[in-house]
Amino acid sequence: MKRIFASVVALALSASAVFAHEFTLGNLEIGHPASKATLPGQPVGGGFMTITNKGTEADRLVSVTAPDVSDDVQIHEMAVENDVMKMRQLPDGIEIPAGAKVELKSGGLHVMFMRIKHPFKATLNFEKAGKIDVDFKIEAAKPGAKPADGAAASHEGHQ
Repeated sequence: MKRIFASVVALALSASAVFAHEFTLGNLEIGHPASKATLPGQPVGGGFMTITNKGTEADRLVSVTAPDVSDDVQIHEMAVENDVMKMRQLPDGIEIPAGAKVELKSGGLHVMFMRIKHPFKATLNFEKAGKIDVDFKIEAAKPGAKPADGAAASHEGHQ
């Protein structure tokens, strides 16, 4: 009985570590970096996550690199201007205010992987905190659907 209990506890602990999918760099917490599965041959994909700054000083996500995935990774923003959804690259990155949480999500701030090659692993580069390697989980392209094996990420509106 003890052995079964120990196995259940070990499984629960390993599952919680997998489901947590968080990374810490100094005062920054990067939560659940993820992408959506793409259609075969889809050349671009989006990256989403939350970044929480628990420090007393603002930081800035200045770039994202992922040479195994894409040679061109950009930080983007989608916004509605005059009733038209527009996307633009943010060459100065995204400010992460002290004590704040910034959400990168579909339809807002996000990472844009151009000409994707493989599933996602990327390095986030912050102005003050430095660099951290993160794995992007590949999620279903549509709610309730399952991603294909080896699928890369998708980004609505970029097909």
